[in-house]
Amino acid sequence: MKNLIKFELRKILTNRLTVISIILVLLLSVILSFSTLQNMYSFDGKNNEGSGHAAVEIDKTIAANYAGILTDEKVQQMMADFKLTHDLHGMNAKYLYQNAMQSAAFARFSDMSGNWNGLSVLDVLGDEEIKIGYVSGWLNTSQNMAKIILVLSFVIILMVAPVFSGEYGGVDNIILTSRYGKTKCATAKIIASLLAALLITVLIVTFNAGFARVVYGAEGLDCSILFAPQEFVEGYIPFNITCSAVLKYQVLLAFTSAISVTGITLMISSVCKNQMIALVASVAIYVLPIMLPISETSSLFRLIVLMPLYHTQYTSIMSVEQMNNGMLYAIWAIPVAIILIVVSYFVSHTIFAKHQVS
Repeated sequence: MKNLIKFELRKILTNRLTVISIILVLLLSVILSFSTLQNMYSFDGKNNEGSGHAAVEIDKTIAANYAGILTDEKVQQMMADFKLTHDLHGMNAKYLYQNAMQSAAFARFSDMSGNWNGLSVLDVLGDEEIKIGYVSGWLNTSQNMAKIILVLSFVIILMVAPVFSGEYGGVDNIILTSRYGKTKCATAKIIASLLAALLITVLIVTFNAGFARVVYGAEGLDCSILFAPQEFVEGYIPFNITCSAVLKYQVLLAFTSAISVTGITLMISSVCKNQMIALVASVAIYVLPIMLPISETSSLFRLIVLMPLYHTQYTSIMSVEQMNNGMLYAIWAIPVAIILIVVSYFVSHTIFAKHQVS
């Protein structure tokens, strides 16, 4: 059985299309990471200005001046330090960007002219302690990873779709006619598919997290996401959790997505006799949830958001609810992934075994 699993795993991972797809995902990771870094800009309001890695260092220096628990006194200090000295020509100061800390402060505590809006930390962010610091680098990394993991999901579908459908008329018929093939071939294919999906997920997640760690360091991982630049205010996760918590959930969801997508694709592959049909059907089922006309306020959305597509688009599933124990609703992605892969095992194993017998 062990040798059969190795054989199936090698066959999946050495497929030319699979290898090219993984390389392209890694290339996309590099492009997004460097593009995000090069597009960063920061001006401290005095004489330091820079882009790229220089902007990161400026933002870190500014953040260090206010690091710690956010207080009304710190808000007043930031509003004074970043006081505007030029006419905005009708632009709303909430959307002005000079540096990450200024943007976070103005997005929440500025009126249209750039003056304090009269609100306290309690008024804006509630009574929980908000630890602030440099969070832009890791939050941008998180957004990039959402795009990359989405693409990775399609790669997993492409990789797994032929596992059964590609063998109904292929060389595996030699194995399928034997007693050994009847009992173990389907199981080996399922295990190998799951291992392949998990292995490439480990590769992609490690690559992106490693790049971010080198570029941005560990600063800000223990800081709240609620005090971040304007781009992370509207439509972002509304709970007081740290950057580290966001990344941990996102990595968890990357793996639940990989498991769920593998399960769905294996079931489709076992039903279809044609690789292309299996591929198209798997993609269609994968993207179907986001096409359903269901509002985020609907109780049904709580079920829809547990589908694998939403695991990759992490903000939706992580914004549903923070439970009494502090964990997010997103944790329910784990049992969903387990159910999908278990159901997939029995369905695909049964269908493929029937084919073997016929």
